[in-house]
Amino acid sequence: MDIRTTGKTGPAERDEKHGGAAEATTAGDPADTLDADRDAEEAAPVGEDTDSGADSGSGADADSDSGADTDSGSGADSGSGVGSGAAAVVSAALGAVALTGTWAGKVVSERETLVGQIKTSGSGTPTQQISEIYGDAWHSTALVNGVFALIALIVAVAVLVLPRHPSWVRAVAVAGAVLGGLGLLLSAGTYFDLFLSLPTAGS
Repeated sequence: MDIRTTGKTGPAERDEKHGGAAEATTAGDPADTLDADRDAEEAAPVGEDTDSGADSGSGADADSDSGADTDSGSGADSGSGVGSGAAAVVSAALGAVALTGTWAGKVVSERETLVGQIKTSGSGTPTQQISEIYGDAWHSTALVNGVFALIALIVAVAVLVLPRHPSWVRAVAVAGAVLGGLGLLLSAGTYFDLFLSLPTAGS
């Protein structure tokens, strides 16, 4: 019984060994390995193209985002340039008005003249009439012109202090500052009778 079992088992083991070797040989066939390598190489460029396409898409998105930021920055700069330019022109105009006189100053002067005539119509001396009728009117005109000159000077200095504005804006703002300073100086001199004093009754 033992001999038969051994005889039957031996060939079976040989077949299993030969079958395992054949399977190992088949599994390690060079042709199959080359085919697998070719498949891997063919699949690799497709993945690389996909990655490059994704990278290019992200680059395009980044470029578009940077372009949007540039546009928004240029829009903000143009808005600030328009505002500073308008302020510079206003300061120059106010400085010119302070030197030449304003309608408001004329109205205030005429009012002071009328008030002075009313006060001195009964028993006012010549000195009082000069002071009430002419002196107050001149001083009121100088005060109004001085206010316009001060506003022009403040606006011009504010424009010059602000950054990022074109050269022409700076030039107009400097002109407004000069005109405002001159107007303020003349108005102060007129108000305090530094340039021309009031006439006296005997002169």
